[in-house]
Amino acid sequence: MTGLIAFREIVLKVHSRCDLACDHCYVYEHADQSWRARPKVISPEVISRTASRLAEHARDHALPSVTVILHGGEPLLAGTARLRLVCEEFSRALTGIAALDLRIHTNGLQLSTRYLDLFAEFGVRVGISLDGDRAANDRHRRFADGRTSHPLVLAAVALLRSAPYRHLYQGLLCTVDVANDPVAVLDALVELDPPRVDFLLPHATWETPPARPDDAPDAYARWLLRIFDHWERLGRPVPVRLFESLLSTLRGGPSLTESLGLAPTDLVVVETDGTLEQVDSLKSAFEGAAATGFNVFDHAFDQVAAHPGVRARQLGLAGVSDSCRRCPVVRSCGGGLYTHRYRERNGFDNPSVYCTDLRELVDGVEGRTARRETAPQLSDPAELARSQEELTRILLARLNADLAGDPDWAHAWELVAAVERTGGAGADALDAVLDHPFTRTWVLAALDAAREGRRGGAEAARRLTALAAAAVLRGGLDLPAEVAYRDGEVYLPTLGLLRLGEPGTQGRASLRVTDEGYVVRDGRSEHRFGPAAGDARWQPVRTWSPGPDAAPSRSRRDRGVAGQARPGLGAGGPAGGRAAPPSLFPSSAPPPPPVVGDGGGGCV
Repeated sequence: MTGLIAFREIVLKVHSRCDLACDHCYVYEHADQSWRARPKVISPEVISRTASRLAEHARDHALPSVTVILHGGEPLLAGTARLRLVCEEFSRALTGIAALDLRIHTNGLQLSTRYLDLFAEFGVRVGISLDGDRAANDRHRRFADGRTSHPLVLAAVALLRSAPYRHLYQGLLCTVDVANDPVAVLDALVELDPPRVDFLLPHATWETPPARPDDAPDAYARWLLRIFDHWERLGRPVPVRLFESLLSTLRGGPSLTESLGLAPTDLVVVETDGTLEQVDSLKSAFEGAAATGFNVFDHAFDQVAAHPGVRARQLGLAGVSDSCRRCPVVRSCGGGLYTHRYRERNGFDNPSVYCTDLRELVDGVEGRTARRETAPQLSDPAELARSQEELTRILLARLNADLAGDPDWAHAWELVAAVERTGGAGADALDAVLDHPFTRTWVLAALDAAREGRRGGAEAARRLTALAAAAVLRGGLDLPAEVAYRDGEVYLPTLGLLRLGEPGTQGRASLRVTDEGYVVRDGRSEHRFGPAAGDARWQPVRTWSPGPDAAPSRSRRDRGVAGQARPGLGAGGPAGGRAAPPSLFPSSAPPPPPVVGDGGGGCV
């Protein structure tokens, strides 16, 4: 089948019952009650068959990694023996095919060392549901007889945070309730030092709208923005996936959660009986909303991926309602969670039931962070110049990696490194030479030649030596600056052109600084040249000084930036975001490859 988006994440229901009676649970309290007819615990046959299906899917689509989230009900009720079987079967099936990322999402009540020892053995990361402080958590997450679950959850988190298991701590998931104090909720969650916090809007549709105590259409946005403001005041002490997703999409980046953004879904659910379903939240819409008619025994994952309901959540902008497509914030909110769009008369072709909240939330976060999140290069000429200098240095480091084996180039590179190591005036002079607009043009041309197999090390070395010599002269450095020339000319970027012979002649000359200017020695003869030498063979660069009404020049940065840390060659980081290493021109090692971040994931 072509055009399918592969499933990179499966939710495996290992137990279909729960030891809590949360009144906001979409599995037990909403429209779909199919859990009643399903086995309580997943069977060995379903485990084995699901693992095989996933391995088959990963192999067919050449997936580098897959994520398996153990879920329920309450997955810990399946017991350690059954969970061990899950870990063993999936590890065995995926070996040599794709990396396996195992996770479990639990209410934490059953968590103990015997579970955590098992999870440590297989690298299973643990996420825990917690709605905040005791008052907030007790509003919904109680036992059937009304008892609080809060102390037991805190004990579970404390155990998970302890030294042997801390690396398994994935984070906390909190369901929003606008009746709770948002500041107290965030404080309670932050106190538990989670690697990540995720806030989820309670599942609702146009047929069963969310509770709005004051009937305000933006109650959830105002609650979340209070959380955001407090998160900002605290200095963003923990990552919050909802906010980080908004900040990412507002900058043109990807969404980090299915709840927002236009990224296609890549998740499938496997129930305890092996039934294959769409995302679990659809159970809030109507009976059978998540059904596909497929199961792991008779059907491959590709058949589920081709299901119309799954494909509908992979259409991006084309998959949202007409009013959403015309909305300016759609690339951040993505029309909201697919489930939250449901209305009986026209299915899911609607804006989210949280539409007003989402619009205000996106606008609120953007308004609070626009100035800070905008790249400084767009508003600060010094930052723009600095970022351009860093780019030139990164490109030059890449050229060094391509030509490092050429002896002429290696000699020239060492001269540049020597200039850089002098610091002070020498380093500033090198900055000025590298900032020359022709430097970037030359480096790009040399990179193209290297990629095409035209290494041209000697010619590149000649240009690089001229750059270094110009920096030596500009900085007044006591360094040997020997340059090669051809056609009787030596061009010194940012300084000028020196004629040493007739057209067609070539050779080498050494340059040095004197009190009166510069001296060039070519063979046995020595010539003085420079600003005050009056030598007709020297043609200095002509300069232009803008008048008081002229626009700022983009060709040279404000020299006030010279005292800032310079970007190191090959640093590869964001412009202006990293201090320079001690040696900006390393004599060997190519620049490291960029680090690609992981958007993360989790169970919704």
